[in-house]
Amino acid sequence: MIKNLNSSREVKILAHQRCNMSVFKVRRVIDQIRGRSYEETLMILELMPYRASYPILKLVYSAAANANHNMGLNEADSFISEAKVNKGPIRKKLRPRARGRSYLIKRPACNITIVLKEKSKDQSPI
Repeated sequence: MIKNLNSSREVKILAHQRCNMSVFKVRRVIDQIRGRSYEETLMILELMPYRASYPILKLVYSAAANANHNMGLNEADSFISEAKVNKGPIRKKLRPRARGRSYLIKRPACNITIVLKEKSKDQSPI
């Protein structure tokens, strides 16, 4: 989804509808990149030891490519204006246990949203 708001251009991308990770594990990575420039975000995500950083890195690459292709935004002049993680659906599975019983396993998922915005001359990131 692409929006034009008051001559400040922003690109909003929603991806990984069902990223199979807990919201809390993804949120600790998202909190580190919110408000940072595009290049700084890439460096942070490539060096972080968490499993959640790889899907977020792919999402940031995708948002920058969409911004460049669809709106002509320069990747070097953009920053992460909004990054959020919402709870997604929970898959439930049954695992067999002793004496014919079963044990419920909950597999959480999450939705990740990244908004890229272009830096203007009079605007600072956050």
